[in-house]
Amino acid sequence: MIKKTTRTSPGQVLLFSMILLLFFGGSSCGNQSGEKIEKQVSGFLNKSTVDDTEGLELEGVNALLISPKNPRPGEVFHILATGGKSILKAQIIVSGGSGSTESRKSRNGNGLPYWKIDEFVAGSEAKYEVRLLIDNKKVKSLTFAITSRPSLQGSKVIWQNELTWGAETEALYSAWINALFYDADESASWTSLHSVMQNSERNFLYNHLSLDEDNPAGKTKIIMQPDCADNPFCLRAYFAWKLGLPFGYHECDRGALGRNPKTGRWITNDSPSSKTNPVLAFNSFLRRVMDGVHSGTARTALRDENSDYYPVSLTRYALRPGVVFADPYGHTLTLVKWIPQSGSKPGTLLSVDAQPDGTVAIKRFWKGNFLFTTTGVIGEPGFKAFRPIIRKGGQSILLSNSEISSESELSGFSLQQKGLSGDSFYHTMDRNINPKPLDPEIALLDLIQALYEQLMVRISSVNVGENYMKIHPGAIIPMPSSAAGVFQTGGQWEDFSTPNRDLRLLIAMDAVLDFPDKVVRSPEDFKMPILQSHEKVKKNLDALLSRKLSELSITYTRTNGSEQKLTIADILQRREAFEMGYNPNDGIEIRWGAPENSEERSTCHRRVPPGQMKTMQSVRTWFNKRLHPPT
Repeated sequence: MIKKTTRTSPGQVLLFSMILLLFFGGSSCGNQSGEKIEKQVSGFLNKSTVDDTEGLELEGVNALLISPKNPRPGEVFHILATGGKSILKAQIIVSGGSGSTESRKSRNGNGLPYWKIDEFVAGSEAKYEVRLLIDNKKVKSLTFAITSRPSLQGSKVIWQNELTWGAETEALYSAWINALFYDADESASWTSLHSVMQNSERNFLYNHLSLDEDNPAGKTKIIMQPDCADNPFCLRAYFAWKLGLPFGYHECDRGALGRNPKTGRWITNDSPSSKTNPVLAFNSFLRRVMDGVHSGTARTALRDENSDYYPVSLTRYALRPGVVFADPYGHTLTLVKWIPQSGSKPGTLLSVDAQPDGTVAIKRFWKGNFLFTTTGVIGEPGFKAFRPIIRKGGQSILLSNSEISSESELSGFSLQQKGLSGDSFYHTMDRNINPKPLDPEIALLDLIQALYEQLMVRISSVNVGENYMKIHPGAIIPMPSSAAGVFQTGGQWEDFSTPNRDLRLLIAMDAVLDFPDKVVRSPEDFKMPILQSHEKVKKNLDALLSRKLSELSITYTRTNGSEQKLTIADILQRREAFEMGYNPNDGIEIRWGAPENSEERSTCHRRVPPGQMKTMQSVRTWFNKRLHPPT
């Protein structure tokens, strides 16, 4: 539940109006027209009356979860509690057996939901009760057993269903996702998803089943190496398996222009399994999931009730950790963390994605990472949540859109994104992330930093292909012959080329360069200096942009092993070259846009074959127009 309170009274609005009108009307330092004065006063009032995050009261769902499921005597265990902001000051009391058990340490987060994780040491074998106290009042409780013989019954299916999806389990899922990546920033990356799970400090569900399933040195352990479309399903399946929740995915075609991807057979954890070891059964099922899920899975029609996802509204309340963003061209990202706007510091929305090589990394929300359009694309993109699965009559059933909407504590079903323009989408998200208008210079610096971080990630991506070519001298990686294939084909081309990443990078470059003009076009979205004209603000932004682009730099390693430093200003001057810099058969100097006949390019000894160059020339129009072919 969410409550909003505004801080500006009608009297304050009237007072601001009088002050500004008197100031601008009587000032001798400008010849401003009445129309211009009216716009400035209106802009100021619009900013003053915007609800801010400090005026939000968030009431989350109270839920409790113990991990491991059945602690052994003397074993460290943890308790996760979720709720509203009051959960941060709540007490978690464990009693039973030989008495009460004291918490050893605690950590918390402000998801939504807010959460708190306390650490305990298990006492003697017995039944215990956990009580969640807020203001000394019990708001939630559960019982569990401490036993020296935790066991998991064998099953003829992949795993047995013990719980069902609802407000509490969805809250726990969001809190687990948030806690999993809580201290991670945009520089964070991992070689695989299972390496994230194998960190006991990060993963609340580490060895939850007492099978040594997350121990990196264990004999039988979880293996998760998803690509971008698989990653959300791997996270959801892992959580469902650990808690005994129902899970499923649909076989799905890829759709076509004018026809949304359509789902077919639904495959769930109720499927039979020949594996007697629960970990091996899960690993085998996960491979099946990753083989079945693809770029079209998340772009089914928004109204499709036989889909794995459903669309949510573009609100702070709905966009919780665990919500998935499906871009128009097949990439997916999972939201993990909101960093609220604070004073002059911009807010940030962070997500996690996976790459074809299995790498998992943190990405921020902005145009350079989150592409959105609803025209000329296959399927219906946007922010979506996993469709809850309930148990009824011994069977797993997907909730319908109306059933989801009737559950007030879930992220409700919404068609807000249907047919939404890109401008409206980004404007809405910008206001969610920064409810208070930003100083334009601070906003520009934030954009430049986002671009810089994207360039740093590209260094690693290009190096993956370069390292392969060094190990396989003379090798030629086959290139698809069509534009759609260049952006979608799997195998070595997907592993080592960067067309999707470079298209996003070009869009990011445009966003940074266009920002001063954007401020002039939409001054009401920014905290504009009252005593400066819009032209003066733009001039200052242009100067700041030029200075910062010349200060920040990246370094890549040339073919001969020497280091090449490039400022962001250098890179932006080369942006046309990045329209052709995605092919791993080109030397690294070409991939970073080294000009013909330059000293930098003199160390480059590898060029794409003539046939591939012809294909690249034909595909270039998509990069030039900053468009992705329908895939």
